[in-house]
Parts: sequence; C-alpha cells; structure tokens
Amino acid sequence: MNYKAAGAPKKGKNAPRHAENNAHGSLKKPFGQREDKAELLARMKAAAKAKAPI
Repeated sequence: MNYKAAGAPKKGKNAPRHAENNAHGSLKKPFGQREDKAELLARMKAAAKAKAPI
C-alpha cells in the first residue's frame, strides 16, 4: 500500500494564529477614526523633543 498517497492533503485554515492588539477594526484602532496630519506631527515633535538630549 502506498501510504504517501493515502488521503487528501489538509488545507490551511487561512486564519492568523493570534489577534493583533492594534488590528484595524479593534477597540484600540477602530475603522474610520484616523488622526489628521497636524495631530500626528504634533505627537511626533513632542516625542522627538522628549527624546532629545538637553
């Protein structure tokens, strides 16, 4: 008997192994709520200022 050819191969489940914390559509990152560019730049500048040596 040819055990190699016995049965059909199992197909993948096509699902991630775990859910990401910041996935689109989750509570932390809901759909349709994107910060505008001014808020993003202000946040980035504040982070750079806090990280810069004094």
